[in-house]
Amino acid sequence: MISAIIIDDEQKGRLALRQKLADYCPRVEVVAEACDGAEGIELIEKHKPQILFLDIEMPRMDGFEMLRRIDSRNFQIVFTTAYDQYAIQAIKYAAFDYLLKPVDIDELKSAVDRIIQQSSNNFTQKKLETLEHNLHSLQLPKKLAIPTLEGFLFFDTSHIIHLEAQSNYTSIYFTDHPKLIASRTLKDFEDLLPPDIFFRPHHSHIINLNFIKRYLKGDGGQIEMQNGNFVTVARRKKDEFLKTIGH
Repeated sequence: MISAIIIDDEQKGRLALRQKLADYCPRVEVVAEACDGAEGIELIEKHKPQILFLDIEMPRMDGFEMLRRIDSRNFQIVFTTAYDQYAIQAIKYAAFDYLLKPVDIDELKSAVDRIIQQSSNNFTQKKLETLEHNLHSLQLPKKLAIPTLEGFLFFDTSHIIHLEAQSNYTSIYFTDHPKLIASRTLKDFEDLLPPDIFFRPHHSHIINLNFIKRYLKGDGGQIEMQNGNFVTVARRKKDEFLKTIGH
């Protein structure tokens, strides 16, 4: 069994999540519940759970502040929230799971399955550092946690030159790091990366617009990136690409 604590200031929310875990995630045992951050800290120290289901928006001490006050964070985290798009974006960049209220059963099961698969490698501390960095950024989040077969690597998005689909994986090319194979689809990165900087000119490629070296005309054309790699532009994407680069 995997021990879990639910921290949420709404009793109905705690009850609903506990019941869904009991019905659909039988490997998870809820060992305690807390209605605020202060009580949550006490219960975490007492029970040392493997998973924390943590509400972001709570009075007096929100979920993020509660985590800042915990020294030993040897547990996985699933954030729960009803709103706050900016916080969700920062959470996604740090590769944490989150659940929108009311909690969808399939999304809950998927989040628990991912945590079970990652149980041997707890990157919570590093992921929280990434989350803190992005929450304090005045602009869009910049630090990105990239899942690999071995765990997670953490990069500034401004160092990504382009990305290439490899079936259910993605090859990522950087300015200051060897090519990396990420265990995430290109569509996942398209949904995550800021569209004012990253553009998908082809179903197999996403490029960082800041690293275009030149554009070669053709049926759809080709883009040469600053690392010397060439990326094909799909015919259906040609007009949108030329408009994006101001031509």
